[in-house]
Amino acid sequence: MNPIPNLSRAAVVLIASVVFLISGASAQTLEFDYNFRNGALGWTGDFASYPPATNTSGFYQLESGIRFGPRKLTRVPTRTFYIQGANHSASLIMFLKRRLTAADGIVAGRTYRAEFAVTAASNAATGCVGIGSPPGEGVHLRAGTTNVEPVPVLHQNGDLELNINFETMTAEAGNIANGLDCEIAYPHFPFVYIQRPAEYATVTATQNGDLWLLVGTRSGYEGFTPLYYQRIKVRLIPV
Repeated sequence: MNPIPNLSRAAVVLIASVVFLISGASAQTLEFDYNFRNGALGWTGDFASYPPATNTSGFYQLESGIRFGPRKLTRVPTRTFYIQGANHSASLIMFLKRRLTAADGIVAGRTYRAEFAVTAASNAATGCVGIGSPPGEGVHLRAGTTNVEPVPVLHQNGDLELNINFETMTAEAGNIANGLDCEIAYPHFPFVYIQRPAEYATVTATQNGDLWLLVGTRSGYEGFTPLYYQRIKVRLIPV
């Protein structure tokens, strides 16, 4: 008998096994844990859905960046990613974003499902009445992924709007009501940690292996909202 055909079949099986292993490795679930006590970790803050021409003298009170969290809540100095804004436009978006690349394990052209767990400190008590809507239940927290960098773009109507649809490119993660009864929280309204999960359907990485993480709020409450983001955990599951 000629042994060559048997050796050829064995070689085919070996090659197929190697391909399977490589494919399996590239399809692994990716997990990221961003705790802002360690700094910004590549995240940046920005704002959209407001007319910048009216933001004279800091009318919208827009600020973002690394800042120590409320001392009464953290006990010891603990860095957070702070963001604030006054929603005079009735639809202000305050968001954080971060780019992921092939260096983070993103596979070019692969589709992922995203799971988020967001921890933040909010002073918006539950059951309060606010301008336009409640300061807690009226501020909606959302999280998602996109293969296009979220960037505010000036529209002809004079508003800065995101270049992506915030609602369709993110998933609902609840609101920022912190669970303290409004009457009990009054008049000090202390900050309380809230934890919110979100699951975003699917996103396909670019051919360069790029994805963007996006976490933020859209407000119906026409007042001032401060948030201290403490931690954002993300799982990207290949589908």
